[in-house]
Amino acid sequence: MKMLINVPETVVADALRGMAAAYPDLTVDVENRVIVRRDAPVAGQVALVSGGGSGHEPLHGGFVGPGMLSAACPGEVFTSPVPDQMARAAAAVDSGAGVLFVVKNYTGDVLNFDMAAELAEDEGIQVAKVLVNDDVAVTDSLYTAGRRGTGATLFVEKIAGAAAAEGQPLERVEAIGRQVNENSRSFGVALSACTTPAKGTPTFDLPDGELELGIGIHGEPGRERRAMMTSGEIADFAVNALLEDLPPRNPVLVLVNGMGATPLLELFGFNAEVQRVLREREVAVARTLVGNYVTSLDMAGASVTLCQVDEELLRLWDAPVKTPALRWGM
Repeated sequence: MKMLINVPETVVADALRGMAAAYPDLTVDVENRVIVRRDAPVAGQVALVSGGGSGHEPLHGGFVGPGMLSAACPGEVFTSPVPDQMARAAAAVDSGAGVLFVVKNYTGDVLNFDMAAELAEDEGIQVAKVLVNDDVAVTDSLYTAGRRGTGATLFVEKIAGAAAAEGQPLERVEAIGRQVNENSRSFGVALSACTTPAKGTPTFDLPDGELELGIGIHGEPGRERRAMMTSGEIADFAVNALLEDLPPRNPVLVLVNGMGATPLLELFGFNAEVQRVLREREVAVARTLVGNYVTSLDMAGASVTLCQVDEELLRLWDAPVKTPALRWGM
């Protein structure tokens, strides 16, 4: 497999150096693997910290900036960051108003963020946590006890980040983050496997002419394999799986997310089919975002995330944000 890298051992450090050169609004500590908004800590504001294995870009480092995350901690590819990273990030961004950890539900992330919270609290930093577990495809996967955390991470980080930017207290920012997670569901589909730099070959075998329904963002197995389906058929399956799990009572935010190797031409066409299914099911759509946001290296495929929103959550979604990967209103 050809990759645009030097050697697998330096791929994360090289990416962080490139990110630092591209975005002067960020402070990127390449050695300690911490990305911080340059103006942190911001007086009177709760700070949001997240992180996870590299390979899902722009998640999480691409979401650091005003109106979203205060800091992010990238681990090695598909490997959780370590507690010292997270504690160091919390110390760098805490203004005294507290820190909210946004944690995807993978065993390594959960354990390490728990340890980091203890380290931070030992230093006098007040810490709260939101666990993201929005994937309806399977329960108890390769790296997970319970449901996996996927596309809803973006919704939690954006909406809770907007609440923090307004100066809302830690308890309220945490409650909003939990509400967003509880209101969100995701379902992913793989058309091809991903390839990690260290391995150099696909992480699992997906024969030509087949797809995996319910794939995880590390290539974890999904619900089932089928012969290749059309975009419309995939949208029918994915959206119906979401609505069976959480029938919407309010309008929804829609994220049509690419897994890394699917071009926007296909993602926009897939979005058209997702919107068709939602119309047929009489689901009101408040906002839609299409693109590569929570990826799996070079995997071809897509995921759909729906988040029910009331007026307050929609207002916070629309609030200004300025990060490398998400920006409007500034």
